[in-house]
Amino acid sequence: MARSRRSQALLQFGLFCGIVLFLNILANQFYTHLDLTEEKRFTLTKPTRELLKTIDDRIYVRVLLEGEFPAGFKRLRTATREMLDDFRGVSGYIDYQFEDPNQGSTEEINARRKALYEEGVAPVNLSMSDEGESKQQIIYPTAIFHYGKRQVVVNLLENQSPTLLPDEVVNNSVSLLEYKFANAIKKLRAKGRPVIMFTRGHGELDELQTTDLERSLRQFYDTDRIALDSVVQISPDKCALLLVAKPQSAFPERDKFIIDQYIMQGGKVLWLVDRLNADLENLRHTERFVPTDFPLNLEDMLFKYGVRIQPDLVLDMECTKIPLRVGVVGNAPQFKLFPWPYHPAVLPVGKHPVVKNLDRVELQFCSSIDTIRTKTPVTKTVLLRSSRYSRLQFSPIELTFDVLRSALTPENFNKGGQTTGLLLEGVFPSNYENRVSEEMGAGLQQVGVAFRNASVPTRMIVISDGDVAANYVRDPVKKEWLPLGFNRFENTTYANKDLLINAIEYLIEPAGVIEARSREVKLRLLDTVRARDEKTRWQALNLGIPLAFLGIFGAVFFWRRKRRYA
Repeated sequence: MARSRRSQALLQFGLFCGIVLFLNILANQFYTHLDLTEEKRFTLTKPTRELLKTIDDRIYVRVLLEGEFPAGFKRLRTATREMLDDFRGVSGYIDYQFEDPNQGSTEEINARRKALYEEGVAPVNLSMSDEGESKQQIIYPTAIFHYGKRQVVVNLLENQSPTLLPDEVVNNSVSLLEYKFANAIKKLRAKGRPVIMFTRGHGELDELQTTDLERSLRQFYDTDRIALDSVVQISPDKCALLLVAKPQSAFPERDKFIIDQYIMQGGKVLWLVDRLNADLENLRHTERFVPTDFPLNLEDMLFKYGVRIQPDLVLDMECTKIPLRVGVVGNAPQFKLFPWPYHPAVLPVGKHPVVKNLDRVELQFCSSIDTIRTKTPVTKTVLLRSSRYSRLQFSPIELTFDVLRSALTPENFNKGGQTTGLLLEGVFPSNYENRVSEEMGAGLQQVGVAFRNASVPTRMIVISDGDVAANYVRDPVKKEWLPLGFNRFENTTYANKDLLINAIEYLIEPAGVIEARSREVKLRLLDTVRARDEKTRWQALNLGIPLAFLGIFGAVFFWRRKRRYA
């Protein structure tokens, strides 16, 4: 009898172990979780899940975020690991590994840093405090995605702006992880490369001025220049996006007609247009400068599409700074930085994916944008707007540095926020309805395309500053330039490049993984003053309540035991 009971117990124990093992195997095959957060931070968006389900080959991710970091970077590391686990829960082809690039001998570390630099991985110099001593540490908040022979470098940390707290920078970085990872996977697996055309022949920015932007775009797109007077038609199948970057001379009607019919066929256009010929370098060579209108001949075209760039300049108290000479010590001139209201530091507005979680964008001598009612349905979304401490100067304007002689006061900047960037979506009316010339008609017949009075649903973005896409050229002869958005006076990088890349991605594919940019992870910070004042009470509650429950449970247990067995 005892042997039978022992055999039955062993059998039950074996069955129990088998069930546990089976449940573990089942759990590894079917990964799921319950997201109870308000903003659904642990739930992937539908485009991301659909993208991951199409993966049919291994994608390996190297995350260079291992080591000893402050709490903020530990949170970023944890969030990165969790996001990759979520990706792997949808697709079993995702593998990852965390590495510490600062581990090993000095020779190994230097060799590793050199290799990372050649791969385009930039380090971050982090200041840390250890036992009252401050020290510098070079870290790499980077993930490198490998797919076959291709790879994409993803920067996990957003720009550390002086206007944001460190916790806010980390929070923005965490909220963008899904978008960055999904975008990297999508670009790695893309079979074709969309073509982005920069117009030329009207005084637009040259190749050197757009070097940084084009280098970033060429990771996933093909870029080229197009002279409109040398083509008869632009097909949206061959040109995914047309970029008009700071033209300075007039567009002939033939060139405008080509752009118009490109839009009517569903083409997308990014307009970066200056209304007035105002430039800081011109002002430096003369005490007074009167900017004039650029004779672009685009006013009627943009008006037809629902936009009017006003002949004015937007001045904003929230602006970048420029150096001015304040004296001479010996033979050396002394300079001091002054806020220059003609260069607004615009904070993107709204929750649109193009501008979501973006830092400030530097504009130079921008104008205000008005919206016009169109005969066809066009939705208008403001992307960029100056601060509420703004004012306008209408042409003709006399530019001078005298504005800096007195402090900028809110009383003089009381016109409210002015729109400087606008997204247009919908069906656009043709600018040449009922006025197609014989030459224009002959050109369409030559390529076998019919004239369109209205477009298919499409999109365009208008920004009233062409310099938003221009990197500073330090030496044209040696072709030396600074990164796009880098302010050489303040030694600060603004989000100009991120804005343009987001705008281009949205114009080309609005329903893609860019939807993940709309994700918002709320930053819930403790009230530090209240936490300090009530520290003792909460410590007592956290320690006392569990002990009280344990004591009550013990007393009830022994009372019941005594009553039952006494």
